[in-house]
Amino acid sequence: MTLTPFSFSTVRDVHLEWGGAGKLGALLAERFTGRNLLLVTDRGLIDAGLIAPIEGALTQAGFAVTVFDEVVADPPEAIVRGCTDMARSTGIDLVLGLGGGSSLDIAKLVAVMIGSDQDLSEMYGIGNVKGQRVPLALVPTTAGTGSEVTNISIITTGETTKMGVVSRQLYADFVLLDAELTVGLPQIHTAATGIDAMVHAIEAYTSKFKKNPLSDALACEALRLLGDNLLAACQDGSNREARENMLLGAMLAGQAFANSPVAAVHALAYPLGGHYHLPHGLTNALMLGPVLRYNAKVAAPLYAQLADVMGVQGEGDIQARSDAFVAHMLALMDASGAPRRLRDVDVTEDSLAMLAADAMKQQRLLVNNPVDVTEEDALALYREAY
Repeated sequence: MTLTPFSFSTVRDVHLEWGGAGKLGALLAERFTGRNLLLVTDRGLIDAGLIAPIEGALTQAGFAVTVFDEVVADPPEAIVRGCTDMARSTGIDLVLGLGGGSSLDIAKLVAVMIGSDQDLSEMYGIGNVKGQRVPLALVPTTAGTGSEVTNISIITTGETTKMGVVSRQLYADFVLLDAELTVGLPQIHTAATGIDAMVHAIEAYTSKFKKNPLSDALACEALRLLGDNLLAACQDGSNREARENMLLGAMLAGQAFANSPVAAVHALAYPLGGHYHLPHGLTNALMLGPVLRYNAKVAAPLYAQLADVMGVQGEGDIQARSDAFVAHMLALMDASGAPRRLRDVDVTEDSLAMLAADAMKQQRLLVNNPVDVTEEDALALYREAY
């Protein structure tokens, strides 16, 4: 069987170590020459006491540290611009993003914008970033978005709309995976971010155009790790093995979907985040069941393969195994404790048509779905999730 031509890109340097954040100064000092460092994070991590020891380790290793702690969930353009202004005024030559997906997304864009005349508004879409960036290191504190290894940043534009910047310049130079940083994550966030990572793996494996052998291998291993460890991480947040496997699985899923893009689950999730300010992982979890059932008419052979990857019990033909995979995913989500219906998170029924219209703006994602999605289809999916 001949191979269809494909490209695969990812970050060049990944280090996994429990407690590695305490050695971050040394890890960065041996990899980068710059010493004027911008640390991009959020106020919650500072208040939780996570940032102070890391900042101390960086200072001890010879870095002059400037902290930007104004990142919020679903960050608006003003956050990117404010952080960029701070970085330019302090002569930053190394950017470190530390936190959830929003902090990492901001860090990636700021690293590009520091030395560029290009406006953020010109970067949206695929391959539109013109300039180069300063060196960039990323440290995730959740096992979900995979943003540490993707070339994607998602920003809220206007009041409710999300747009993506997708460009090779957003791949980091160095990623540290320290699962000890995820130990304090509450059960509901562990569940939502873990399901988010599983969505990345599933959508990468079923993506319409850029699915390839490398992304497939990563997606399968990601889904195996995530499926085997999600409930253990939710039930005991201090379980080191579960936490490390979840963080590794989320990264592998990120590598997969950075090269074989996500689709309708994300396209339908973004309006929920924009209008209701729900966490991204939770919105993916809410839409996964309906989209899995909708896509099964085409994706059943792939779902059957994923059932085997996840060790789903039972036998039967492709349709039976596909059904078993969908049922297994729904049972996992139920057991995780994540909210399961739109009504459970205060989404109103009269807003569903508006959400469906907004989802149609996400053609960058919808084009990757194995089954076409019209506005009417989107509305039906929201109603099913309601």
